[in-house]
Amino acid sequence: MTAITYNGVRIEVLEADITEQAVDAIVNAANSDLVLGSGVAGAIARKGGPAIQEACDRHGPIQVGEAAITGAGNLPAQCVIHAASMRLGGKASAESIRGSVAHSLRLAEAHGVRTIALPAVGMGIAGFPLQEGARIMMQTLKAHLDGGTQLQLVRFCLFGAEAVGAFETALQEVFGGG
Repeated sequence: MTAITYNGVRIEVLEADITEQAVDAIVNAANSDLVLGSGVAGAIARKGGPAIQEACDRHGPIQVGEAAITGAGNLPAQCVIHAASMRLGGKASAESIRGSVAHSLRLAEAHGVRTIALPAVGMGIAGFPLQEGARIMMQTLKAHLDGGTQLQLVRFCLFGAEAVGAFETALQEVFGGG
């Protein structure tokens, strides 16, 4: 695990299962229809139970680049923020990742979230390049934190050494090591 503190907020990068995080909110790498199919969304659906998809059905669809918040079903987190970086079956773009992550962070603030875990939004099934996507997510986080925040912990939960390495590099590039 790599961790820094920036403006009083602990930022962690590690290989971990986001569905096992006991935080206020986890972020789902979602599609705009809020259909929990495969990848991170599929894992959230399997472990969280049908209540999450039912809440998504009541909430969606939303626009690409936006986010929605639901309960977390059987997960240890309190809620799930669904960051829609693509259309169902589509691909993510730099703009859609930036927009959906920024909207997710604003929703977290609006709902009193202090601890949050994020996956590599748009970089799995949605096909966006890992290194560039990691940099976009870190830049979006930095812009959010620079505007003032109640967040205390931001944890990037990633799958595989390549993703961890990309996010560790982006963390150093964007935040300069704390």
